[in-house]
Amino acid sequence: MKGIPPSTNAAYRGSPLAWQFLLLLGVLNLGRGGIHLFADDGGAGRIAGIDLAQNREVIVMLFAVMGLDQIVWGLVDLAVALRQRSLVPVVLAISLAKQVISAAIMWLYKPLPVPAPGKYGAVLTLPLFALAFLLALREAPGSRAAR
Repeated sequence: MKGIPPSTNAAYRGSPLAWQFLLLLGVLNLGRGGIHLFADDGGAGRIAGIDLAQNREVIVMLFAVMGLDQIVWGLVDLAVALRQRSLVPVVLAISLAKQVISAAIMWLYKPLPVPAPGKYGAVLTLPLFALAFLLALREAPGSRAAR
């Protein structure tokens, strides 16, 4: 099909667990993004516990924009995990950086005043993102023989 680059899966040498993590992350990003974009409150009230009595429209709009970003990243995650595995380390590095920065913002720079799942998730999943990134860099056993 024109416009779609050929698969780079054969060039990937990292652990299969890294691209499988990216595949799972893609599905999760699509789900979270769908909620933020399509739910009437964007998940801000029902899930995050944010009071929507003031500035509801602004908060819901910001959640929708965040949802769109998550959907796009979910599609990138899935495309890389399924067809462009040579890019797994790069995408996981970006995802890890986003998690670190998100956690720093929500906990230190502009602390989120509600116990939203994303606030805790950003910190609790950091080790998983770091491990997946390291596994993507580490040459999997038997991958040299394939060269």
